[in-house]
Amino acid sequence: MSIYDILLLAIGLSADAFAISLCKGMALKKVKLSHMCILGLWFGGFQALMPAVGYFIGSTFEHLVRQFAPWIAFVLLLLIGANMIRESLSKDDEDECDCDTLGFKTMFGMAVATSIDAMTVGVTFSVTLNGVLEMLSAAGIIGVITFVMSAVGAKIGSVGGAWAKDRAEMLGGTVLILLGIKILLEGLGIINL
Repeated sequence: MSIYDILLLAIGLSADAFAISLCKGMALKKVKLSHMCILGLWFGGFQALMPAVGYFIGSTFEHLVRQFAPWIAFVLLLLIGANMIRESLSKDDEDECDCDTLGFKTMFGMAVATSIDAMTVGVTFSVTLNGVLEMLSAAGIIGVITFVMSAVGAKIGSVGGAWAKDRAEMLGGTVLILLGIKILLEGLGIINL
């Protein structure tokens, strides 16, 4: 994976955290720097941690999945991306926007929920990246971008960013699907970017 792929992946993975941060910003109304940092640390921290967890899980079974790696990456990214697009098109206003607290239980649950897809991506890292150092770099980039997107999302939400929530999920899902297609085509030798 190139640095551009990782940056695109990070933006796609951070879309859920951005959307929830928008909601948090709307619920809090007056967002302070400390609120932005709390959201950024929770979401960015878990988005950095979970790919590492997925990487080590995937490394355990690497010998079983190596030959199917492009297909596995494609299917996982397709499913994650399609789910994000489906959620963006859903007319249900779920309770994720109803939480105006930044308490431990609420934030822990939201951070885990938004980073499960990052753990799945981490499994693909075990066969698409060259070693632990590359994985740690990729996880760090994902964490930093999610931190920034979450902090910015909270601020935008506080000034009326409800319209951006669904668009963020749609864009994030589309990016993940396109990245999955690229990985598959490269794995099959059809393209070499």
